[in-house]
Amino acid sequence: MDADSASRDFAVDASKPGSRTAGAALKPLNLVVASDALTPPLTGIGRYAFELVKRLQARPDIDELRFYSFGRWVEDPIDQLDMGDHVREDSEAAKLSNTGRKSWRSTLSKIPWLVKAYQLAGPSINALRLQSVKGAVFHSPNYFVPRFPGPTISTTHDLSHMRYPEFHPEARVNYMNAMFPKTLRTVSHMITVSHSVRQQVIEDLGWPEDRVTAIGLGTDPCFMPRGTDVLSPRLAAYGLRAGGYSLFVGTIEGRKNVDRLLSAYEALPVAMREEWPLVLVGDTGWRSDQTHERIRRAEAAGWLRYLKFLPQGDLPYIYAGTRLFIYPSIYEGFGLPIAEAMSSGVPVITSKVSSMPEVAGGAARLIDPLDVDELHQAILESLQDEDWRHQAIAAGLERARDFSWDTCADRTVEVYKLVTDRW
Repeated sequence: MDADSASRDFAVDASKPGSRTAGAALKPLNLVVASDALTPPLTGIGRYAFELVKRLQARPDIDELRFYSFGRWVEDPIDQLDMGDHVREDSEAAKLSNTGRKSWRSTLSKIPWLVKAYQLAGPSINALRLQSVKGAVFHSPNYFVPRFPGPTISTTHDLSHMRYPEFHPEARVNYMNAMFPKTLRTVSHMITVSHSVRQQVIEDLGWPEDRVTAIGLGTDPCFMPRGTDVLSPRLAAYGLRAGGYSLFVGTIEGRKNVDRLLSAYEALPVAMREEWPLVLVGDTGWRSDQTHERIRRAEAAGWLRYLKFLPQGDLPYIYAGTRLFIYPSIYEGFGLPIAEAMSSGVPVITSKVSSMPEVAGGAARLIDPLDVDELHQAILESLQDEDWRHQAIAAGLERARDFSWDTCADRTVEVYKLVTDRW
């Protein structure tokens, strides 16, 4: 499936479960949802879990809904987030909020002996707690499913631990390589967040096509176009002006390709860099010391601003105020910042690999993320070409209409019903 057909087909995937047979007795829909990803500050997977859980709680067609996290039952994982409005306003980049806190899970995942201990003890704890659950479907929004006496569903966000292990800490790769195959041996159905990852699952893992469904993600309504009069007060706090900068949002790490972005931007004429400095919004990632040194030099030279953390409500304004959004990642399972930027009414440059053309849906300028010269030329043209900019903004806003968390939840419930009927 090519990128254009995939983008048109987000709501009608070739593997989409059909409705249940008319007139047939409907089985009760009882769910157990793993809520371990709902740990503040929310990352991309945490955002997905939050949006899904919030909608599952409101659905009348679910007979029973229970939540399970790290070996224990949880009454209401959203109430227990204790994050105020943070979880309602932020995005995939929620970890960029003014809390400035890294997920404790992310920190612990880099400690090899602790990862090994959990790897050994976790399955036994889960088996003991879950063995008495009958007549339910278990869904993990975060890869791994435990031993469970019923049908199970895993959401697989990407296969970067297999395709690009060099972009992850060794302990994380070892854990994924040890635990993910166990999920693959027992899971009843798999959800992926893009057609691209679905195809990788089929090809790389030999997974049956009828047991994997691609369901795209959504964007929060706070990502929308905003006028200069609305933007100016928010942007002034950062020394920015509407339309007066380029933007990258994402963790500063190897997979996001920030070093090549810096090289491409630094090659722009001085006058252009003064007119439109590059703004980076992102947390510190793994093995990024050299990249941060380059960022410091660029800041000293005056053509770059690094906004590591943002107050919870400011990110949508930073998106809407940019002249150009640049996301030259090497690999993505989905690439939610692309959708957020298009929803905000700004033109986008992104990569022509993995899921990014699919998400862009023909509305962005695509580049080879490994070709600095091509990225440089694309930035140069995109900042100056007004005709392209108007076309890209209009196409992006049209494409952004396809990204709906409600649709994501609806299609996920259809998968629940499918595996319930098959069991």
